Amino acid sequence: MKDKSQSRRSFLKKSAAAVVGATVFPSIIPASALGRGGFIAPSDRMQMALIGSGGMGRANMKNLLNLKNKQVEIVALCDVDTKQIANAQKIIKDIRGKSDAREYGDFRDLLETESMDAAILALPDHWHSVMATHVANKGIHIYGEKPLARTIKEGRAIVDAVQKNNITWQTGSWQRSVSNFHKAAELVRNGVIGKVNHVEVGLPDGKASIGTPAVQTPPESVNFDMWLGPAPKVPFRGVLHFHWRWIMDYSGGQLTDWAGHHIDIAHWGLGYDDKAPIEVEGKGVYPIEGIYDVPTAYDFTCKYDTGVTVRVANASAYPNRKGQGTDIKHKRWGMGTVWYGDKGWIHVDRSGIWASEQSFLDTPASQIKAPIYKSDNHWQNFIDCIKSGKETITPAHVAHNSISVGLLGEIAMLTNEKLRWDGKTERFTNSERANRLLSRPFRAPWQLAQ
Repeated sequence: MKDKSQSRRSFLKKSAAAVVGATVFPSIIPASALGRGGFIAPSDRMQMALIGSGGMGRANMKNLLNLKNKQVEIVALCDVDTKQIANAQKIIKDIRGKSDAREYGDFRDLLETESMDAAILALPDHWHSVMATHVANKGIHIYGEKPLARTIKEGRAIVDAVQKNNITWQTGSWQRSVSNFHKAAELVRNGVIGKVNHVEVGLPDGKASIGTPAVQTPPESVNFDMWLGPAPKVPFRGVLHFHWRWIMDYSGGQLTDWAGHHIDIAHWGLGYDDKAPIEVEGKGVYPIEGIYDVPTAYDFTCKYDTGVTVRVANASAYPNRKGQGTDIKHKRWGMGTVWYGDKGWIHVDRSGIWASEQSFLDTPASQIKAPIYKSDNHWQNFIDCIKSGKETITPAHVAHNSISVGLLGEIAMLTNEKLRWDGKTERFTNSERANRLLSRPFRAPWQLAQ
């Protein structure tokens, strides 16, 4: 398939050359405008749209706009809330001095109107698969937020769309581009702690109930029906930005929010980017009243065909990690990933990296025989891979495998069954009840792009 963005840039270059031949330049022109002095000429900058202009979307946009040499231009903004768009416009103006970004309330209008190289997608989880498949089918590269999708079948649809359209995908699992996570995974992968037999993954505790708020009128700035999209039609009760995460129609709570971070890192250290568990069982604590219905506590264990087990639980379930005693204290005691090998353990989270033996962490580079993918900047990695055609550090198939573990745990807790999983067919072999939870119905007219 011909690369539309390359064709557009070639056209712009030829047009610029024609203008140069017929026009006398003013005496002083900024080097940045001509693409000199390390800057990228406007015609060669990556043209991007931001779809989902909330906090995470704006953060990703800001990181991309702040890359050296002005490599990115934001040409369009899309959101169901006009206030979110206004906030995004302000960021562009603060960074670039002005903004020419066009504004949209419906992504379908944006996709039919704009010509772009890439899009930043940052929406509630229930929107991920519909949005991603439609954008991918336009041949547009995607920086998409984690978790990849709300269900396993939706995640598979995204992976298939990315592969079919030969686009670059970067998942917002940015921990892979942070040095302590890279170091921990690389040390484990290279056998520093010996053969790994067990992994513990700690994610945040759940959210307390708020009961059932009264029905309200949505804010004037919000198209609430569009916000609901493929989710069931419900009255507005004040839950909108961020707090949608505690309702199962839109998300799986802290479990699915953080699975794309710490389960992802667990897999990275094991070398399991494309390996799925074969069994899963666990227990969850679910609210008995109110509109928040995701688990407030969760604890499940997955078994792999290598014999390795991975336990995933909320942080409070780990009051004292096995073998670590009380000599390691930090604010995220139960958070992060701990690999246990036959020689010792390594623990990593956003606070740092620890090991049962300091010598593990002091392993010289010469002993690392199998270095793993290195990225120092998650957003730069995305841009570089669009240009090179190389796979990003967190491509769609890896993100799918990471969140699938969280979603398998969710299904095991909902069914209260010990489930056997076939990773090749992506179906349970011992429970049709569980198989029915691999997907969910969409509210008309929304559907995955074909």
